[in-house]
Amino acid sequence: MTQGSWRQFDWILLGATIVLTVFGILMIRSATLGAIDPDLINRVPDQIRFSIVGLLVLFGLAVLDYRLLGGLHQWLYILMIALLLLVQFFGVEGDGGAQSWLNIGIRIQPSEIAKVLIIITLGMFLARNWEKMGDLSTIIKSGIHIGIPTILIFIQPDLGMTIVFAVMWLVMVWASGLRLKHIATFMIIVGISAPVTIPVVWSQMEGYQRQRITSFLFPESDRDAYYNILQARITIGSGGLLGKGYAQGPQNTGRFLRVRHTDFIFAVISEEFGFVGGVTVMALIGFVIFRILRGARMAADPFGSLICYGVATFIFFQTMVSIGMNLTLMPVTGLTLPFISSGGTSLLSTLAGIGLAQSVIMRRRRI
Repeated sequence: MTQGSWRQFDWILLGATIVLTVFGILMIRSATLGAIDPDLINRVPDQIRFSIVGLLVLFGLAVLDYRLLGGLHQWLYILMIALLLLVQFFGVEGDGGAQSWLNIGIRIQPSEIAKVLIIITLGMFLARNWEKMGDLSTIIKSGIHIGIPTILIFIQPDLGMTIVFAVMWLVMVWASGLRLKHIATFMIIVGISAPVTIPVVWSQMEGYQRQRITSFLFPESDRDAYYNILQARITIGSGGLLGKGYAQGPQNTGRFLRVRHTDFIFAVISEEFGFVGGVTVMALIGFVIFRILRGARMAADPFGSLICYGVATFIFFQTMVSIGMNLTLMPVTGLTLPFISSGGTSLLSTLAGIGLAQSVIMRRRRI
């Protein structure tokens, strides 16, 4: 690693990342303060440990030339599929009911690891076929490439992460030069197949997943499921402009809001720091995305650009969905708010994504 490479390291991006990560730990502490459940008591120390490991991974990936990882794309793809298959046979259920976890002394979520690996493997596939993006066969092959791990994630079942993978594929293929005629063809196929695929997908979903969608569309149909959605709305509204103060929100401290350390942590932020605090968090995450997209524009090659687009996409999409479900604009999916929500593997994958983006930025073309 040359001195010049470190001069190109995005220290501003790192600073924003650290601020969000530390703030997330503080918000998890507030959301679990006074808890007697051992799982909740351990959330803060677990998040601190994963933060430290995640930052080490970030620097490690930044030092490592991303093109070396590209050269290992076939082995990384095999590793990803192997991890997802292990979940099918040896997985344990998480809080949401999905068999998405492996217990190896500590619980890890392989779909979160796969989220980073697919950016590398799909990015390399698209970069190698950069000149063939006008061929429909290339688009189909890319869909098969991401489709195999996506199906394995869907049958866990984890609908939220399934959608994340689909969105990353759409953005990365579009960034590779997807032709308008292919977009039109894709939309026609989706429209024609919808009457068949929607009932099939619905029938394969778990009861709790259908309940989440039904309670979002028809709130009065299930008052128990709607309870937390209503409490989230009350929690956000009670914060007003500047909030109640750190660890002072009655909705949070009174335990009226469920899963406030994960799915509904944005509601806790809004109650304690108000509208200003909520907007500040969104702006800071938006700034992180902006710095990553800046790296995509300056990347030395298409592979580097696609890595940055992939990382920016999952951070943006998860942020949009997480905040959207807190504002009752979207159904509950279980997706974490990047950097903030409790979840060790989720935080680790996000910091690893930042590390990949830093690797691209450090080797950007000279302007």
